[in-house]
Amino acid sequence: MKKSLMTAAASLLVVSLTACSTGKTGESSTNPAASGTPQASKAPKEMKLKIGLPGSYDVTKKEIIDGFIAKFPNIKTEIVEAPWGDFATKITTEIAGGTAPDIWFQENAVILGYGSRGVAEDLTPYIKKDLKEADYISGLYAAKASNGKVYGIPHGINPVALAYNKKMFTDAGVPLPTDNWTYQDMIDTAKKLTKDTNGDGKPDQYGFAASVGITQGWYPWARSQGGQVLDESKTKAMFTDPKSIAGIKAWADLVKTGISPDADFLKVAGGEWKAFASNKAAMFFMQYSNQALINKEFASLDYDTVMMPKGADGKRVVPIVTNSWVIFSKAKQDAKDAAWEFLKYYLSEEAQTVLAKSGASIPVQKNAITKLDANANPKNKKAFSEGIAQAGVTTDENPSWQEWRLAAQPIFVDILGQKLAPEEGMKQIQDKVQKVLDQNK
Repeated sequence: MKKSLMTAAASLLVVSLTACSTGKTGESSTNPAASGTPQASKAPKEMKLKIGLPGSYDVTKKEIIDGFIAKFPNIKTEIVEAPWGDFATKITTEIAGGTAPDIWFQENAVILGYGSRGVAEDLTPYIKKDLKEADYISGLYAAKASNGKVYGIPHGINPVALAYNKKMFTDAGVPLPTDNWTYQDMIDTAKKLTKDTNGDGKPDQYGFAASVGITQGWYPWARSQGGQVLDESKTKAMFTDPKSIAGIKAWADLVKTGISPDADFLKVAGGEWKAFASNKAAMFFMQYSNQALINKEFASLDYDTVMMPKGADGKRVVPIVTNSWVIFSKAKQDAKDAAWEFLKYYLSEEAQTVLAKSGASIPVQKNAITKLDANANPKNKKAFSEGIAQAGVTTDENPSWQEWRLAAQPIFVDILGQKLAPEEGMKQIQDKVQKVLDQNK
């Protein structure tokens, strides 16, 4: 989810949204047990719950929050709203002081860090008790740590697929992409779609727009030749694996050979998604959330998606991004119970269908996934949902993800910018990332 969705408010707004249920059941003047009269059921236990919403209702659908409040009048609910950056800053102090909301969400890697520090409640017992695993996709466990504990529940899944501009393909007489494409198929086709239309000797129409970021950029390319970024334990860097280097070389070669615009071109264009939407690039790796921007600003664009291409080893890798809900481990037990009631509602088909129809992210409840809007571009939403089912992976998130990613990112920028050879750059990244991993064991 994009932090550009932050609200403009500069301070937290705390809004009490419901009142507790007040009615009492009637009492019989006789002994119900002696007379055989069944006892009236007890009113639901009254509880309090504070929910933190970074980015406010620009990020979380108000309809879901309102639906929960309506169904659980016995839970007095407070909503704590703030712009994303403000929320992330304040929550650190609140955690230290024991005053954090009972439940809130942040980036999945941050949640894993909370788990390692004892801030996040282990949700494994709750899940085993109340959820039917078959009703959900594997993304439900995006916040599962290496110790087997689950520290968060997805706010929504934002996967990647290959987007293509139909008109550019048709005008060039080039067959459209398919789910069976490999990376090499994509590269070969991108060459055919790269053109110098004004005769100045430089491409002004590119076959592919390469991203310099992790999710749509270097991570899938590092995996494209069968390589890895971290090992399965997420404690050992794998950047100098020859297959990882080969994937990054193919990524850098997109710019080197002129198949993809460079960073300066993309900066002027407004980013790879705008270069794609303005007919300057025929393909790019598209996060699901990009559709909202493209459909709003380029409503007439005729485009669609297929699943991420298969790698040289025949395997597909579909990077997913998720923010995850976390229950504060220091909250009172009643508040934890109320927070779990909220998460059960959030994971219900009713709430997940609201998420599906929003177009902001993919739900994790299987029936809700069938409610994705197939009438809005890209119409082939299965490129995302089936991509997750087949090969959805996080970008090797672990408790130190933010730290090691930031250590690696500037070097990847230099590699794509042709300032550093892939072999040398990957060696530097290996050293920096392994140092971070070792410090966080």
